[in-house]
Amino acid sequence: MPPMNDQEIAQLLSTARTIAVVGLSGNPDRPSFGVAQYLQGRGYRIIPVNPGIESVLGEKSYASLSQIPEKVDIVDVFRRPEFVPALAEEAIAIGARCLWLQLGVIHEEAARKARDAGLLVVMDRCLAVERLRLAG
Repeated sequence: MPPMNDQEIAQLLSTARTIAVVGLSGNPDRPSFGVAQYLQGRGYRIIPVNPGIESVLGEKSYASLSQIPEKVDIVDVFRRPEFVPALAEEAIAIGARCLWLQLGVIHEEAARKARDAGLLVVMDRCLAVERLRLAG
């Protein structure tokens, strides 16, 4: 399956409301913090997924995707590629619409598995950069 095109990504970003940010750091110097802060400022509901912190950006943090008590549209992954297969399984299990792998995060097999389960997949792209580029 070919990568999502700009129109498909723009459609996803215009209809998504809730983004689980896996690996979200409480450190303002980390890319995950900046991306989540930007997205939160654009009206998205951010749900931190990091077992090492209690909360960040005013939102309760969860240890795993399966602990989130509400519907998640996009699972935004800031973890190394070796963690992606398990995260893809969790994203499928919670009924997420999209598995989004940040810049430098590439795992073809996990992406294929997520696509086969009906999820949209974006790989090796920054969600904030794409939102800014496509929506201004």
